Amino acid sequence: MHKKPATFIKLPEYPGGKEQFRQFVKKHLKYPEKALDHKIEGIVFLSAEINDNGDVSNIRVENGIGYGCDEEAVRILNLIKFGRVKNRGIRVKTRKKFRINFKLPGKPAPSIVYDFKKEDGSNQLKKPEKYSYTVKVNDK
Repeated sequence: MHKKPATFIKLPEYPGGKEQFRQFVKKHLKYPEKALDHKIEGIVFLSAEINDNGDVSNIRVENGIGYGCDEEAVRILNLIKFGRVKNRGIRVKTRKKFRINFKLPGKPAPSIVYDFKKEDGSNQLKKPEKYSYTVKVNDK
């Protein structure tokens, strides 16, 4: 008979979970101009302390990529507020690790439009002997 291990300390979590955290980062991330100019992308690894009120402090860049990305990752963590935690009257401060991904914005995929026309120009649905194809690529 296995018992579930007892957890005495509750850790703060971002409201909505990991997916909401990713959405928050995606919404507030401003790609640094210097990183765009040098075409830098990668992951910034950070750690930060979170107190029982959900406040983030003492942010450290564990492994950065430079070109302004480290500073932007720290700025985003300063915006975050975690949920409050009650631990039987004990105030607990937790150190948590974070990863913020910097990926260069890509160009949208070109769209392809096919036009099928019968050579005589009629719109009747007969069995045509030949097709002509027009391919337009919209490069925005």
